[in-house]
Amino acid sequence: MTDSSAQDLISERGFAPRGFSPERRAAALIEALPYIQQFRDAVMVVKLGGNAMVDPALSASFAQDVVLLRSVGLRPVVVHGGGPQIGALLGRLGKTTEFVDGLRVTDAETLDVARMVLVGKVGRDIVGAINVHGAFAVGVSGEDGGLITAVPTDEALGFVGDVASVQPQILERLLAERMIPVVSTIGADNSGQAYNINADTVAGALAGALGAEKAIYLTDVAGLLTDPDDPSSIVPRATVEDLEAMIADGTISGGMIPKVRACTDAVESGAASAHLLDGRIPHVLLLELFTDAGIGTMVTP
Repeated sequence: MTDSSAQDLISERGFAPRGFSPERRAAALIEALPYIQQFRDAVMVVKLGGNAMVDPALSASFAQDVVLLRSVGLRPVVVHGGGPQIGALLGRLGKTTEFVDGLRVTDAETLDVARMVLVGKVGRDIVGAINVHGAFAVGVSGEDGGLITAVPTDEALGFVGDVASVQPQILERLLAERMIPVVSTIGADNSGQAYNINADTVAGALAGALGAEKAIYLTDVAGLLTDPDDPSSIVPRATVEDLEAMIADGTISGGMIPKVRACTDAVESGAASAHLLDGRIPHVLLLELFTDAGIGTMVTP
């Protein structure tokens, strides 16, 4: 989506940029009011990925959105991955990367790089972007406070893990203090061995453990499309049963399946709903949460 088309969408949904009339601005605020009241104190787990992580303008608008959510009484939790950044550092170190079924084979050295990138670089960048607007964000690893207990996914993948259990107390304490947790997706098993875990999987598990109102996945697609080449074929709302049927009949295939699975896992874990949103659109969180039309695809139990 081009910058101009994204701006047109923002204008259509009421989030008018500078230069629009005071009446238009007031209308946008009035439209948002019932949603602010409805979602006050609700936990929103947001998985940050795609262009929203690497485009400086989108990263800045995401940080603004998250701070606004917190400022009007919502309780956002940010979960992030960092696959491209890990791959870039491995390349600079001269280390080749092997993938099996789309998952990076992670030996001890690669795990060290992943921890450095996720916890020490990507997480810190997100915290810094949010804290430009106030000292609200706190970086947390899944290793901290026993947050995520991991188990190996497959011995062939090395230190790639799945979520075995979540102990969300550290996040609950931060949320009670009106802080914004920014979670890096490294977990540890009962012996203390660290594992790199898929960020979509972690977001769904945390949303369930926290009883989140919404698990929101920012991606580089407009949502669930029945025809990948036709943006008008977007599915605005679906149940878990609907999605399973669409996977079975081939309507959902390829790279869309993991995204859909992340949404179904989130609602089956306890989140009230899950959302696939186009993170290439500035302020897409506000468009989804605070406008009548919404945007993207909403998944319910």
